Amino acid sequence: MGIIVGFPRIGEHRELKKSLESFWSNKISEKDLEQSAKELRSKHWSYQKNFEYVSVNDFSLYDNMLDLAYMLGAIPQRFRKFEGLELYFGMARGIKDSVACEMTKWFNTNYHYVVPELSAKDNYNINITKIQNEYKEAKSLGYRPKINLIGLFTFVSLSKIVDDSSFENVFENVKNAYFKLLDNLKSLDSSILIQFEEPIFARGEDKRFYSKIKDVYNQIAKKGFKTIVTTYFEHSTEATEILSQSDIDGIGLDFLYGDKNLTSLETIAKSGKTLYAGVIDGRNIWIADIDAKLELLQKISSKIPKDKIILSSSCSLLHTPFSKDSETKMNAQALSWLSFAKEKIQELELLESLFKNGINPSNEEKYKQNKAINDDRKKSSKIGDVNVQEKLKKPLKTNREVAFKERIKLQHKELNYPLLPTTTIGSFPQTPELRALRQNFKKEQISIEEYEKGIKHYINECVAFQEEIGLDVLVHGEPERNDMVEYFGEQLKGFVFSENGWVQSYGSRCVKPPIIYADVSRPSPMTIKWATYAQSLTKKIVKGMLTGPVTILNWSFVRDDIPRSEVCKQIALGIADEIDDLQNANIKIIQVDEAAFKEGYPLRKENIKTYEKWALECFKISTSIAKPQTQIHTHMCYSEFNDIIKTIEDLDADVISIETARSGNELLKIFAQVGYSHEVGPGVYDIHSPRIPTQEEIIHQIKLLLEVLPKEQLWINPDCGLKTRKWEEVKPSLKNLVLATKHIRENA
Repeated sequence: MGIIVGFPRIGEHRELKKSLESFWSNKISEKDLEQSAKELRSKHWSYQKNFEYVSVNDFSLYDNMLDLAYMLGAIPQRFRKFEGLELYFGMARGIKDSVACEMTKWFNTNYHYVVPELSAKDNYNINITKIQNEYKEAKSLGYRPKINLIGLFTFVSLSKIVDDSSFENVFENVKNAYFKLLDNLKSLDSSILIQFEEPIFARGEDKRFYSKIKDVYNQIAKKGFKTIVTTYFEHSTEATEILSQSDIDGIGLDFLYGDKNLTSLETIAKSGKTLYAGVIDGRNIWIADIDAKLELLQKISSKIPKDKIILSSSCSLLHTPFSKDSETKMNAQALSWLSFAKEKIQELELLESLFKNGINPSNEEKYKQNKAINDDRKKSSKIGDVNVQEKLKKPLKTNREVAFKERIKLQHKELNYPLLPTTTIGSFPQTPELRALRQNFKKEQISIEEYEKGIKHYINECVAFQEEIGLDVLVHGEPERNDMVEYFGEQLKGFVFSENGWVQSYGSRCVKPPIIYADVSRPSPMTIKWATYAQSLTKKIVKGMLTGPVTILNWSFVRDDIPRSEVCKQIALGIADEIDDLQNANIKIIQVDEAAFKEGYPLRKENIKTYEKWALECFKISTSIAKPQTQIHTHMCYSEFNDIIKTIEDLDADVISIETARSGNELLKIFAQVGYSHEVGPGVYDIHSPRIPTQEEIIHQIKLLLEVLPKEQLWINPDCGLKTRKWEEVKPSLKNLVLATKHIRENA
């Protein structure tokens, strides 16, 4: 029988999000939250009922890395005075004076994980209550549970060592705790299947731990579990070679994003291990081409006996929306081309039936339907656009007319901002009233006049507030935007949108990625109206706010019938047109956010240069149209910059803002080390936490920044956009930011 790596947990209608936010607001009890989670798990398992096993412990109230840290007792010192959910959510969101743990992207996805903090000096206390409860729940409902557990190597490698402990000593310390956790799990059942998720192996050989893989998994296998080690997002041929020589029962591989895994088939075959073949896409939403999947399986089964192959998703379905069942407004043809998590389970069942039994009366009709839909998509006239294709054939400008050293002088003269200029990243709180205004307009329950009156009122208040507290460079607050990518996708040709295609980003935060199904173009201006309106309200500079082409690409579900690089170039041409319109409308600073630039990086080093080349080119296609005196800003979210600092330089943005608040000035040091000459806005407080930073905290943070870069090079801003925060958090935080900056200026 087939199996999936994991299932989305946020709920078909974001039930978990609503329960979490109600709990955090003290509107429901812990018992109510637990009941909501229990109901979701039961529903999600019901979709897996035809599989031999259902996934247990893939569900989380916030994040699986956080779950494992909590279960191991890997609790940072500052949180040890708390317990239970107060402790758990405190690590994720911050609590009282205790700053939250860092968050960063889960490999090259838009999902964020909470970064555990480890030391060789830690003493761990094991707590298996979560797994124990979920395992018993699944058993009571008549299912056979498969325990999903982040692998030891992935957990330690993705964690942060908080002192001078060596990786070796930390690894051994955590390994002992991890093994105790496994020993405790033995009490659950006499026959337990554990899926150890080791996506870190997809990064390639790591000298810190590769010599330990065989021994560790041999020790785990000896504990009596049925043991699967699964990797995803890329090939893991080096680790597969080692695992094939170990005593584990099965190996899970991603054959869609790691086609080189095919070279490991003979090795696996010789080992006699079961292959869990990831052939249904866990990261994108296009209907499976069953004929193509069968061809792939034919290659696999030419090396490995069919009875040793179990079909699987390429990775957890966490990265896809829940179901198409709630989609009522999308064009029927486009909707037929899509497959969300629930449908992917059905595809997996159909594929397994065809693979094991061939075409027969029980599967023939579904097979024909799949073939017809794929043929329809391939032949559709809606996908191509001759004008777009002709544009791409022409030489494309990719460099600014004047070098940075010269144009920054022009910009300082034109813009006249002070030392340590203060600004925000762009968005302001998305209040319930604002969301209701947009929804009512979308549903045609209010007129365009009423809608625009409401938007203007919000912008008026945003601009007035920013002027009142003394910010130097203002924003309009983005009240017209539902999402930084969706907003632009709605105005570009080639996109379609779901009503309920929500995907978890972190905690209760969900995004609804646009779907790029055809050639992309910009029919008309997208941001001019509200940017110029905001600018008309003030003599201070108001930034124009755009999302960059690479981020639009990486935060969308992208068509899979042409290269991603080509889709990105199409988007870049549209953004270039928008920048030109903005600067001609006297918008002097334009921010082109590339929050997801780093996110798109391939996991394998050998593939990075190709990605960097076209991603960099696309950003520069967008921005090279800017006049020398037009200042281009960009913003990047959670990233390690050490390995991409040269690419950041090559972006040639005049100002880059980055998220650094949770990591002090560590991320910033690389900018100084390489002699980065452009201007930088490191975040001085964390917007992902509801905590209000004091003026003293921000002063301290700015002083840390000044230890790394000169004041002439620094901007002062929050970590990221403020749309997810409440006004009662934003107003005092920004006031403190401005006051702290003034203090530094006066005392520098």
